[in-house]
Amino acid sequence: MKADEAKKIADQALETLAQNLQGGKSEQLTRYLAMLGRFHRYSFGNVLLILSQKPDATHVAGFNAWRHMGRFVKKGEKGIVIIAPMMIKPREERAQGEEAKPTLRFRGVYVFDVAQTDGEPLPEPAEVSGEPGDHLPRLREAIARRGIVLDTIDVPLGADGVSRGGRISIRPGMPAAQEFSVLVHELAHELLHRGEGRPASKTVRETEAEAVAFVVNSAIGLDTGSASADYIQLYDGKTETLAASLDRIQHAATEIITALLGKAEHAEAA
Repeated sequence: MKADEAKKIADQALETLAQNLQGGKSEQLTRYLAMLGRFHRYSFGNVLLILSQKPDATHVAGFNAWRHMGRFVKKGEKGIVIIAPMMIKPREERAQGEEAKPTLRFRGVYVFDVAQTDGEPLPEPAEVSGEPGDHLPRLREAIARRGIVLDTIDVPLGADGVSRGGRISIRPGMPAAQEFSVLVHELAHELLHRGEGRPASKTVRETEAEAVAFVVNSAIGLDTGSASADYIQLYDGKTETLAASLDRIQHAATEIITALLGKAEHAEAA
């Protein structure tokens, strides 16, 4: 497959994704995003704290956050201690005559796992479905050719995969379509976010990686539904963020599509 053909596929898929983002704020999706937006994204240290106290935890939130989501902590449940940052304002007498700068401090707070609560069920986001077929082993080969190690070790709590710079770790046991999508997402991070041009904003990085995943999934015929739009909006990514990163997304998606479909066409011709 020629690069301009792969680029055309990428352009069409990105246009579809932009349309999904613009029209995807249905009542159900808005409810989902509002709920999931109340879950905190935890530091590595807090992940270790959660694992040490409740290894089977899946979704954690504070007492009031659960209450706002229509769920309530069961009587007698023991909270999970994590460390939360807080800004302390200087006393007025100390601030007079000089610039008042708040000080960062940390304190222990309690969160609870969803299994420790009762109430309204949590809505589920859309997922990628279908069968990637031979494209999954081709993707693994493409990752290996770039010298990137692929394993299933130490995947962070609540994550499907993580890019570590020369190494990608994914959660074992995922359906093939989901595994393919996660691998593309993490490979996009490796291609786009490990050099000097790495965007400082996590929202931009996640929007770029998931947009690449959407494009490649579409190129091989997987049913993406609103999965990528749900994911991007969860990170507060917008159509404008997508447009600003368009060139980077196109280049990464085109490179992966060429590696997958180009090799497939060569094999068929042989």
